Amino acid sequence: MTSTARTSYTSAPHQKHRRSSHRSRQCGNAADTDSQSLSTLGYFKTLPLEIFQMVLKYLSVKDISMLSMVSKTISNRLINYISTPSGNRRLLLQDFHNLELPGKREGSYILEHYKSLGLLLKRCTLLLPTKDRLKYIHKILSEVSCFKLNGCASPLHCLGLQCYGVFLQILTAGWDELECHRVFNFLCELSNLPRKVQTVVSSKPGSARKLELRIRLYCRSVLLNHWIHRSDSAFWLTRILKPWPMVNQARLLYIIFGPVSSLDGHVVWQKMIEAPTDETSLKGLADAIKLLYDTEAREWTADDVISLVDELSVVPREWLLENNARFLILSGNSICFTFMASKAVNGRTLELARLMVFLALVCEKDLYCMDWAVKMMQKVCKVFGTPAERNNFLQCVENVFAHMIMDTLQAVLSGDRDEEDSSFLNLFHLVNAQANFHKEILYLTMRGNGSTA
Repeated sequence: MTSTARTSYTSAPHQKHRRSSHRSRQCGNAADTDSQSLSTLGYFKTLPLEIFQMVLKYLSVKDISMLSMVSKTISNRLINYISTPSGNRRLLLQDFHNLELPGKREGSYILEHYKSLGLLLKRCTLLLPTKDRLKYIHKILSEVSCFKLNGCASPLHCLGLQCYGVFLQILTAGWDELECHRVFNFLCELSNLPRKVQTVVSSKPGSARKLELRIRLYCRSVLLNHWIHRSDSAFWLTRILKPWPMVNQARLLYIIFGPVSSLDGHVVWQKMIEAPTDETSLKGLADAIKLLYDTEAREWTADDVISLVDELSVVPREWLLENNARFLILSGNSICFTFMASKAVNGRTLELARLMVFLALVCEKDLYCMDWAVKMMQKVCKVFGTPAERNNFLQCVENVFAHMIMDTLQAVLSGDRDEEDSSFLNLFHLVNAQANFHKEILYLTMRGNGSTA
């Protein structure tokens, strides 16, 4: 009895001691965690949060982004700071319409600021999944109305979309394609871009001029203009175009890269069909086509691009052949040859001959080397399957030259001259184009005969 009582008596304190030991270990672990968290703050652990945020006011945004890499704890404190009203005021500058501040290059200071902000948020959200990163960043930027597709009342005089674009370029640099797909889908959801594009491509050209302008500015400033590598530009342009049928792709390409009015920035739909235009009006479209034709644009075949060029040349109606020829020259040798070869293969000989004459005319007007046009004709001649087909093409070229000169001469003789006397000038260029074209053919023939001899 006694021994039993002693045993039970001595065992009870031992059990109490074990419970006490467990509680002390818990307290010790919590203390160690707090200590470890504080130690990652370095010298900042002695500062109250309010003082820490006051110190940040004296650091540039670049310096703050460097600070965010010190530890996870500091990064979390910076995330909290960015979300505060004072952090918002400090970091989300909105001088998008004040383009000429004293001592600042036009707009450059605010673009540089948003590049730095993109780097800061990239580093602060480094450990988050892509979806959570985008949600957090949208939460921070959602109050900036000029970052929205329809957010600014004066979009042509606003740097908001450009700032948003450089911010996103820095934020997503180095992300893989799957993550960039998510970014594009996220932006489409926020801006309702697909629905707005559907509206403009299914409407009569020019009937939604303001929306066309806003889509153009959003696509260029936010998604396309700020990439360093052509592969990145091709990726984002592909994301914009690929969801749509070919005919809508051509319309959308014209909206984004086509000629615009110098007065109000709206797309000029009649530019290609009313009169010959200059290189400036065509360069944006040609550069976009070259971008898609590059081998880096893996989602586009040569046939895709040539079909797109064919569709583009009838937006909104069939272009003047001179504008079509100038566009092909600007698009580069490969695209020009592939486009012409497709006509040769498909038996569209007369169309090909007319295009060849206008290539020679553009070379004459724009002071390109005429031997380029002759060499292009040589390459196209090799596409024809038989000598008879080739000879028929060459005869068509000569006939087109003759008919065009006669038609232009008749216009001159009729006396219907405008202020610029364009009929006589056209005749002048056309006769010179034919002479220089044939001169290069003679040079080529004589060199060939000389080498044979």
